[in-house]
Parts: sequence; C-alpha cells; structure tokens
Amino acid sequence: MSGTPAAVDRRAALKAKSRKAILDAAADLMRERRSPGFSVDELATAADVSRRTVFNHFDSLEAVITAAAGRMLVDIVDAMEAEAANASDGATVLGDLAAAGSADHLVPTVAYLIEVLGGDEQEPSERGAVLMQRAVALFTERMSASIAGRHPRVPERRVAFLVAAFCGGLMGLVDHWTAATGAVDTPASRRIWNDLLADLVLVLREP
Repeated sequence: MSGTPAAVDRRAALKAKSRKAILDAAADLMRERRSPGFSVDELATAADVSRRTVFNHFDSLEAVITAAAGRMLVDIVDAMEAEAANASDGATVLGDLAAAGSADHLVPTVAYLIEVLGGDEQEPSERGAVLMQRAVALFTERMSASIAGRHPRVPERRVAFLVAAFCGGLMGLVDHWTAATGAVDTPASRRIWNDLLADLVLVLREP
C-alpha cells in the first residue's frame, strides 16, 4: 500500500533528493555565471528534474536562489556546531555568536554572495540586496535553533532576541565592511571585519 511507512519514507527521501538536486544546480549555475541570471528551464535541466518539480518545491525562482544562498550561510552554522562539540563548556550565547560571525567563518561566503548577488559595482542590484537579506534571515533562523540547543538553560525567547539583534547588526556590519574594503576577501579586509565585529559585540553587551 502507498500509505505504508516504507512508502512514505521512500517518497520523503525522493522529495529531499529532488530538492537537494535543485539547490545544488542553482549553486553551480550561480558559481559558473557569477550571477543568479538563469531561468527556471535552465535550472530544471541542470538539476535533471522537470519544471513542475522545481515549482513543487519552491514558489519562485527567487525562492530557489534565496535558499541556495541561505544554505551557504547555514553551512557556517553547521561548521560552528562541529567546532563547539569539541570545545570546552562555558561559552556564552554572545560568545558563540561572535565566534560564528568571525571573519574566517563569514568573510569568504559573504564576499562571494555580494559578488554574485550584488550586480555591477557602479550600479548595485536592489534585487541582490533583497536576496541577501532573505538569505541572512535563513541564517538567523538556523542560528537561533543552534544556539538554543547549545544553551538550554537560557530562555528560548532571550536567545531568539539576541540572535536577531546580532544578525541584524551583521547586516549593518556588512554595509560598513563593504564600503571600507570593496567586499574583497583579503587578510586586511578580514582584520577590518573582525574590528567591526568587536564593535558589534560591545554594543550588544551594553545594558
């Protein structure tokens, strides 16, 4: 019967496989073209799925691009969790956020996303800015869940508020960093990022 647990698990696995194929293809197309300038048909062909399958998983092409960009940022949270598992206890919520937001973690991905989503240097893309904000929103959601799991004694609402404040501050940090460095990934630009991050942490520590 189609409703058996095994059949349900099989359908779920196939659905997850299709979604991953779409996101992988979107990421590959963005990397190849250095922009999100591809069509749904091109995406479907690259993912080896039908156009209908793309829309079974995503409401629009913008949603695919947002999810692909967001996944790059979410991967940073996963890496942070792996590092935290090997670290000693005693870290604070803000300490974990600062560690996740360090230049070594975020600058390579942020610089790449600004290049791919941001449009021409002389004429920045409003669409790119919106896509970046949406990707950061996915990062914020994943970060909230991760930090709440790491700090179960801290009220979940407080974690959510602090993560939201931190990630909102990151958007401002990115603007300042981009203006100062041109959004290139260099040792000097990473130092500037970490200086700005230290300022952000100080602001969040103020009563």
